[in-house]
Amino acid sequence: MKRLLLLSNSTNFGEPFLQYPLRIIRDFLGSGIHKALFVPYAAVSTSYDDYAARVGERFGEIGCSVASIHEAGNPVFALEEAEAVVIGGGNTFQLLTQLYAHELVAPLTDRVLKGLPYIGWSAGANVACPTIRTTNDMPIVQPPSLQALSLIPFQINPHYTDSILPNHQGETRAERLLEFVHLNPGVRVLGLREGSVLKIEGSSMQLLGDKSVRIFEKNATPQEYPPHASLNFLLG
Repeated sequence: MKRLLLLSNSTNFGEPFLQYPLRIIRDFLGSGIHKALFVPYAAVSTSYDDYAARVGERFGEIGCSVASIHEAGNPVFALEEAEAVVIGGGNTFQLLTQLYAHELVAPLTDRVLKGLPYIGWSAGANVACPTIRTTNDMPIVQPPSLQALSLIPFQINPHYTDSILPNHQGETRAERLLEFVHLNPGVRVLGLREGSVLKIEGSSMQLLGDKSVRIFEKNATPQEYPPHASLNFLLG
């Protein structure tokens, strides 16, 4: 039974790093997991060492140590031995490029579909989708493919916002996503607002947090679903 925790973001405005989801992460991991494998590949201007140390400090507060995959002599073997995998945010194109470079896409997909707990925020939530085409990130590098892990059958747009900048004449986020579903019939996109988390266990998916999500699909008015709503239909 696959188990995923997909977060829109790591940090809410005015809060410390990973404060809002820390209790959710603790409950998700449970009492049987004491060590997680961290994937820092989305980092660009921050070093992998610094990123891993920051995550390790927070996870240590819930009794879970963290080893970073960038320190492993054999990343694939490190993944095979992992009790849980955590994929941090940053640039989604850089993250996917590095997953391909280290030949981790297929092994990671296989292990998660067989039950390895997966936690990802921002870019880490994006790569759980079939593709990374609904990321907000600039393509600062070019991965071999935009195909991602396909751990879920729908697309996520992290950091989804309804905000409109004053005097800005460009498209809103909603308009951009409506363009996507118009050209990709049959593909649903879930706009995941800041502070929101998707908890997936097998064929069950629940929205955690205090904000609604917006779901886009072709020839349909975008639909809002409230906090704690069941979103099982998206996994079908």
